[in-house]
Amino acid sequence: MPSKSVINTHVKIKTDEAPKSSSGRSRKRKADVAIHLQDPDEEITEVQTRKKQCPSQETCRDQTPTCSPHRVDKQVGVGSVGFPQYTSRNVFVTPTRPSPLPALCWASKEDVWNNLLKKDKLYLHNMHVMERHPNLQPKMRAILLDWLIEVCEVYKLHRETFYLGQDYFDRFMSTQKDVQKSTLQLIGISALFIAAKMEEIYPPKVHQFAYVTDGACTEEEILSMEVIIMKELNWSLNPLTPVSWLNIYMQMAYLKEFTEVLMPQFPQATFVQIAELLDLCVLDVRSLEFSSSLLAASALFHFSSLELIMKVSGLKWCDMERCVRWMVPFAMAIREVGSSTLKMFKGIPVENTHNIQSHAPYLDWLGRVQSHQLEDSEHSQTSPVPPGVLTPPPSSEKPEDSSS
Repeated sequence: MPSKSVINTHVKIKTDEAPKSSSGRSRKRKADVAIHLQDPDEEITEVQTRKKQCPSQETCRDQTPTCSPHRVDKQVGVGSVGFPQYTSRNVFVTPTRPSPLPALCWASKEDVWNNLLKKDKLYLHNMHVMERHPNLQPKMRAILLDWLIEVCEVYKLHRETFYLGQDYFDRFMSTQKDVQKSTLQLIGISALFIAAKMEEIYPPKVHQFAYVTDGACTEEEILSMEVIIMKELNWSLNPLTPVSWLNIYMQMAYLKEFTEVLMPQFPQATFVQIAELLDLCVLDVRSLEFSSSLLAASALFHFSSLELIMKVSGLKWCDMERCVRWMVPFAMAIREVGSSTLKMFKGIPVENTHNIQSHAPYLDWLGRVQSHQLEDSEHSQTSPVPPGVLTPPPSSEKPEDSSS
């Protein structure tokens, strides 16, 4: 903040520049900038003189340039002008996966798809994160994430908020060593606090997050941990989560009105069932081995067909086979207990209820998953995939002659 002496100096200068008031009649202040209006005849004469001095553009293209003696037609390399350390490269990169997006009126669909794929590769996780913390067990992580899902349902937070919090938590734990069990809940609730401020329009206050910890974490501790997490993550707080990819895939599968590509056109109940499978999968630390787009595509595969997955994601079977096989015990567990129904929340519009994170007995279901995982590895490789509840749109997915 400038000192008073500097402020007084500015005020004095402004006062000196102001016109002095006279006791007599006030005089009009002269303009600070003189305006020169050119005579129309002089302007026409000047234009004709320019035409005589420089030929037309067509003449300059065909003949040796005479109107600009400094023009050079030969391309000049960067290294030839004294910058050998710089190299040029082609910025138009062909996407590794074909774009399923329709033609967009506000952007190039290839550019949008490339940005999505780039972000998917930018935010990676470490599957061996728990090895950095000998005092912690993978089950502790599952219990913490299950509790965060329950907190999201209590405060009616979006699914994206939970997945952002899960991303912040796992990436932060990858930067630390020897985290104690007593600090785990503080890290988790602080990560969810950051995620709520990133995603929610009206996020809960810090005292509300401290309240759900039942006195285990104070408001000051949450605020301090918030700064620590964001610094360790280098302020990279905008990943594309598995539930975001699921939104994209479902929208492409059910898209009919191409002018309303940003408005959800898929069934809410089907989306909730697939999101429930994703919720169960992320409780397992081995889900960190796969990218967010691959997790969402594999979850959708267990409710649809390979043909549809290839269409909406651009992935091939060889790209997703390992993730699909790993996800079979989770899909079998949900098949045994049955998917949950769509929950309604007070104050939430009906068309937005599928976006609110809902809680289910995931820890009990995880026990069923572990029992399936203990089965013989050879049998697990040939385990049948649960029958799908999502069918491809009949007109857009099948050829015209397929009905014959």
